[in-house]
Amino acid sequence: MTGRLITLEGGEGAGKSTAMAFLAGRIAARGVELLQVREPGGTEAGEAIRRVVLNPGHAGLCAETELLLMFAARAQLVREVIGPALARGAVVLSDRFTDASFAYQGGGRGIDAGRIAELERWACGIRPDLTLLLDLPVDQGLARARGRGPTDRIEAERTEFFERVRAAYRQRTAQEPARWRVIDASRPLDEVLVALGTALDAHFEARP
Repeated sequence: MTGRLITLEGGEGAGKSTAMAFLAGRIAARGVELLQVREPGGTEAGEAIRRVVLNPGHAGLCAETELLLMFAARAQLVREVIGPALARGAVVLSDRFTDASFAYQGGGRGIDAGRIAELERWACGIRPDLTLLLDLPVDQGLARARGRGPTDRIEAERTEFFERVRAAYRQRTAQEPARWRVIDASRPLDEVLVALGTALDAHFEARP
């Protein structure tokens, strides 16, 4: 039996934490084994890398280093956690996955998408079955994120950076419409959750 990988993507302040909790409850209600992970992180090594990547004191981290650190954490997560879970038939729900690198290090930092795709194939070797994108205007998302308190190294980037990130996400949804579901995260929370539930249910109905 093979499991499935469901990923949640979105810019800063999109509401991923609330969406993750909702999706986890919806999936668990189906009586399947559920594993939740986050990126970067999810393993001891991955959490250590997360602290490096997000630390505001590492402002001089170059784009290539950031990308390689993200894939180092991701490779460990796939081999230590995600791969074994999928092999035993579990559903893995991940807060970000490889698409985040295409958006942040590709769109945001300007690294060639082909180089990122090479790392995706070599370091990970798996792709999501379903990806849900929480999409909203950048200024609205940043207002939410920065209203929560001190920002991390990536949250402190300029608005133009996040506009490129959003554009890269939207480009990927257009390239693979069968895998992606775009959710308007600027709507009231109850409407966002309904849209997420509808997309998730449709996925399970299409592939029981």
